[in-house]
Amino acid sequence: MTTILVAAEAAWVRDQIRTSLTGPGQVVVEVTRGQDVRTTVAERLPDLVILDLQIANQGGIATAIDLRLESAAGRLPELPILLLLDREADRHLAQRADADAVLVKPVDAGVLRREAARLLDARQPSAAFEV
Repeated sequence: MTTILVAAEAAWVRDQIRTSLTGPGQVVVEVTRGQDVRTTVAERLPDLVILDLQIANQGGIATAIDLRLESAAGRLPELPILLLLDREADRHLAQRADADAVLVKPVDAGVLRREAARLLDARQPSAAFEV
């Protein structure tokens, strides 16, 4: 089972990701607050984390940095992070957060599936993710 964690404040963003990525052998777990990501990662051990730039009380950049620091300290596994940006100009922020990939919203469902599959394949060559 492939588990994808999505953190976004906006319901439409979570809906788009869930609709695009939920399928046989795949589950999407959703949180609406950045401060809940670390706990959810520790409990659910997702295969991929998708962070929206806009997350209540702790944005995607801060959340990505937090995950990287926790991973470097050995408290969380290293996970691929996909950041969803509001505009092209935000790409430099994603680089500072050490995101593995970025997409600018609105995101095409096919592009999202391909990027998720690429990140999952890089993490585990036998990932059961359907494109």
